[in-house]
Amino acid sequence: MEAADVGLFVLRATIGLTVMAHGLNKLFGGGKLAGTARWFESMGMRNGWLQARLACATELGAGLLFAAGLLTPLAAAGIIGLMAVAVWVDHRFNGFFVFRKGEGVEYVIMIAVAAAAIAAIGPGEISLDHAFGWDDRNGWSSLAIAVGIGLGAAIVQLAIFWRNPRKAAVTA
Repeated sequence: MEAADVGLFVLRATIGLTVMAHGLNKLFGGGKLAGTARWFESMGMRNGWLQARLACATELGAGLLFAAGLLTPLAAAGIIGLMAVAVWVDHRFNGFFVFRKGEGVEYVIMIAVAAAAIAAIGPGEISLDHAFGWDDRNGWSSLAIAVGIGLGAAIVQLAIFWRNPRKAAVTA
């Protein structure tokens, strides 16, 4: 085992567990799923009830798979999709820096880019993909799967469910 494998494990586990923590917060935190549904609706996502459950399930599932290094390109796709929707629906209106009012895009972009990079590099030896002999699928094809499915799912979700509540003023 090399230091790079340990580094990949630490990065993968940190990202995966952080994404899972967001899912657990949606499920058990403050307003629970009902509050999350209202929050999504306030940002223009139709059918907040469904959106809250989809986001929670994706954060828990993709986060767990990513942390474990299991089906890594698909787990990365889930994370990339989550972050793409977050950028478009909320964070892009607030600039780059996360410390700006409303939180900028830097945090969610870094999570998405790190997930894409790990999909391309592979999960490393300390992963279930490696244990099952599935880690030889990394590289360009894994990157394409992660980014293609992640962004594709985000685009479909936004096209179906998002309506910008921040409409431009109508001029007479």
